[in-house]
Amino acid sequence: MWSTLADETLDAIGLLCPLPVLKARKTLSRMPDDTVLEIQTTDPAALIDMPHFCQEAGHTYLGAREYKAYCAHRIRKSTTKP
Repeated sequence: MWSTLADETLDAIGLLCPLPVLKARKTLSRMPDDTVLEIQTTDPAALIDMPHFCQEAGHTYLGAREYKAYCAHRIRKSTTKP
């Protein structure tokens, strides 16, 4: 169970690196600060790419949950830039 609800969900199922991260960046850019984005992916590289993207962009990576058909990542948009 997630401790934080997602404000928006992004379907990146079937997309390969770097597209899930690029779509997450674009979606986060239009979201208000301190909101949560859930990105649904099937690319195994996203388990490495999403936390790295968050660290570089200054967002908070809230973790990932694996389901049968996809993996869901949650990111809290930062209010400050690194």
